[in-house]
Amino acid sequence: MGDPKNAILKLSIPMIIAMLVQTLYNFADALWVSFLGPEALSAVGFFFPFSYMIMSVGAGIGMGGSAAISRFIGAHKKEKADNVAAHTIVLMLVMGIVITIPFVVFSRNIFEIMKAGNVIEDATKYAQIMFGGTLLVFFSNVANSILRGEGDTKRSMYAMAFGSILNIILDPIFIYPLKMGVPGAAWASIISLAISSMILFYWLFVKKNSYVSTSLSKFRFHKSILIDILRVGIPFSLSQLLMSFSFLGLNFIVVSVGGTDGIAIYTTGWRIVMFGTLPLIGMSTAVTAVTGAAYGANEIKKMDTAYLYSVKLGVLIEAFVATTVFIFAPQIASIFTQSAGGARILDDLILFLRISSVFYPSVAFGMFSSALFQGTGRGINALIITLFRTIIFIIPFSYLFSIFIQMGLRGVWLGIVAGNITGAFVAFVWARFYITRLLRINNIS
Repeated sequence: MGDPKNAILKLSIPMIIAMLVQTLYNFADALWVSFLGPEALSAVGFFFPFSYMIMSVGAGIGMGGSAAISRFIGAHKKEKADNVAAHTIVLMLVMGIVITIPFVVFSRNIFEIMKAGNVIEDATKYAQIMFGGTLLVFFSNVANSILRGEGDTKRSMYAMAFGSILNIILDPIFIYPLKMGVPGAAWASIISLAISSMILFYWLFVKKNSYVSTSLSKFRFHKSILIDILRVGIPFSLSQLLMSFSFLGLNFIVVSVGGTDGIAIYTTGWRIVMFGTLPLIGMSTAVTAVTGAAYGANEIKKMDTAYLYSVKLGVLIEAFVATTVFIFAPQIASIFTQSAGGARILDDLILFLRISSVFYPSVAFGMFSSALFQGTGRGINALIITLFRTIIFIIPFSYLFSIFIQMGLRGVWLGIVAGNITGAFVAFVWARFYITRLLRINNIS
């Protein structure tokens, strides 16, 4: 492979643009729903952990396939890369069907347990529509991962961008002129996702002009390929699911100290966090692909160069973003509090934005360490990192500050910051030990 720094930039830029547009439609959902009031934001917010769960499973299947495809391409084994793509699609279909049915049926029961209170009706309707689109979410993740695994990030960007822009357009139409309210936001998301999935389907199965073939007519099950996908996919999904469990745990803490308005503040604020860290999310896919290809070609020095370059660049980007969010927190928060009842959550939302911005630069250390482990087939390492950061650090810190020390919502936000920074430090140290060992094994100084 060529210059790993150039490879990181070449693959990152299209994905950052795609993630930017995709995150904008999450912004659009929250923005248009916010005009209905804090209760509507709370209804959508209660679904947030489950949205992340669906994305986690789909992304895990896709990441497992993408990492394996990258390694086989790096090792010049195209036929095996083709087999990985076919197995990934079949696995996605099976998991999509298995997950959709129970969540659609038991949505209301879930929100009763979560004490959704006066927003339970809207939360249930919104969730059932979104759960019904699980297979579309899975396919979008897997198809994009196949394209990224072979280095085709531009078409992945185009499909994601088109679906996101379409959702931004449909959101206000479904919510207001069609008078569908909160469920209208869900329908806008599902319809736009279905259309972008059709584009991906056309590229992979009709036009068939990608480097990796995804023909299911020649599919023959191979246990070794499935294991290769799951070896990275399961730990990645579990690591992301731990994030979902963290969100659920935080939801319970937030409700206990801030009620349903606390959910509106937390989930709306977290959308800002996701937007602020999206350059790193886009870059992480490049880190996985580049480190995976370098590892497959046994070019450990280039793998190390790509990793460290990504971390340094990520820290600089997020330092700038964090400063911007901290300074303009009042203006950002006011965008989501335009309704008659929105003023009551304005100050708390500003506080969340300013406190949470502190941990932005540290995200690069943790996220790119996980991406490195995923690219080199060490998914279990990424899983352990996430376990420490989300369950072992964030939840206890948030409980300690908010309930035990009785700092309320401010304590939850401080716990999130403390957990993320501590977890990022642990991840980076582990990744450095791992790379140092590989360099020593290969006698590289």
